[in-house]
Amino acid sequence: MYIEQLYTSCLAEAAYYIESDGEAAIIDPMREVSAYLDLAQKRGAVIKYVFETHFHADFVSGHLDLAAQTGAEIVYGPTANPSYSIICATDGQEFKIGRVTLKVLHTPGHTLESSCFLLLDERHHPHSIFTGDTLFVGEVGRPDLAVKENLTKFELAGMLYESIESKLKPLPNYVVVYPGHGEGSACGKAIGKETFSTIGIQKSQNYALKARSKEDFVKLVTEGLNDPPAYFFMDAVINRKGYDSIDTVIKRNNKPLSVSELKKSIEKQNAIIVDCRTADAFGTGFIPGSVNIGLDGSFAMIAGGLLNPEIPIILVVESGKNVEAILRLSRIGYENVVGYLEGGIEAWKNAGEKVDTIPSVDAILFLHNFRYTDNVVLDVRFPDEWVPGFVAGAKLIELFKLEQKVKELDREKNIYIYCAGGYRSMVAASILHRLGFKNLFNISGGMKKIQKTAIPIRQITAQLN
Repeated sequence: MYIEQLYTSCLAEAAYYIESDGEAAIIDPMREVSAYLDLAQKRGAVIKYVFETHFHADFVSGHLDLAAQTGAEIVYGPTANPSYSIICATDGQEFKIGRVTLKVLHTPGHTLESSCFLLLDERHHPHSIFTGDTLFVGEVGRPDLAVKENLTKFELAGMLYESIESKLKPLPNYVVVYPGHGEGSACGKAIGKETFSTIGIQKSQNYALKARSKEDFVKLVTEGLNDPPAYFFMDAVINRKGYDSIDTVIKRNNKPLSVSELKKSIEKQNAIIVDCRTADAFGTGFIPGSVNIGLDGSFAMIAGGLLNPEIPIILVVESGKNVEAILRLSRIGYENVVGYLEGGIEAWKNAGEKVDTIPSVDAILFLHNFRYTDNVVLDVRFPDEWVPGFVAGAKLIELFKLEQKVKELDREKNIYIYCAGGYRSMVAASILHRLGFKNLFNISGGMKKIQKTAIPIRQITAQLN
């Protein structure tokens, strides 16, 4: 028996490769499937099944492409009803992969079709469980993504409690837990850093699994939920209905654009420029109106939280990074890419076009300017990041709500922006610049560097909305 976790940091997503006696199964594959095909070929195995724990909301799965290229059957749990051929498994149904078995455990709550897959070893003993978005390390799946007119998040949370109590907690403590996501994913409130655990550890350390009652559990898991990124609901529909192959998308979107073609696309299609370079590179010179979302960070998650998928996108990338940017956007269903600027920002400059800048300052210089009354300090981290501490007097506006709360900021003052490390703060600065703000400063190193200075830090003393 062989198990490999294939982790995609950009989306904090874990897919799994399971193999026994030359047969393999893939659980929750990413949209580009070459990694799974290469692994199976390297190990001399045939991919027999593709298992999906649920209709994913945060990424487009690769199940259709993988099945088309291998002949593998797609398996979902009970109640799944997509627009393509699958095995809709019953609760408790078993599937053989060589000499091991995957047993379907229907665990509704995160979504109605959500299922976990229990791996039974060669002796048919429980070995590990692939929990998808039902159970994470230190967290459980959020119950507000499958809400319908006749189904509330509280009812889904109740279902999730029953699923965990009846299907997961009774498993032996030694059973390894392999979740669908790690730290940083918006599929849970506060997922732990580790990408695997055990049932025993989760029963003793996971706050939700220590709930004293169903009512206590429902309250715990429904409190403090941030709004899910808007693209989540789009991706769930895509995964249910189907999609074009990734090769088709890349071929369609990977078009070099001249400076004049870029300008025409902005004028005629109302396209938005997404500059995928690092924060430092962006700040030293960018096309006016660009939004900076660097490929060196959580590119797909930030793009999905900020960009309207219906608006055409033009990419500005470092040389050779155009396919990577297109691929990472396609992972979340963003396929409306007009093309990329051929020659990058240098081509724009060489054409004599204007570039704008946003200066970055280190924490020491920020400390020097901190007490000036003509300054605004803006913290664009997420609410759970504010709790341990934030700069005294800072305006707290999370990145994904910045545009709707922009009227709360004084355009006449200098605005110093920080996040955890300097990535999201430049994203925020680029958004404000696009909206007409001029006196913007990105704090490089973010809160990690600020905490090492004498700048006063405050803690949350009341419930944040």
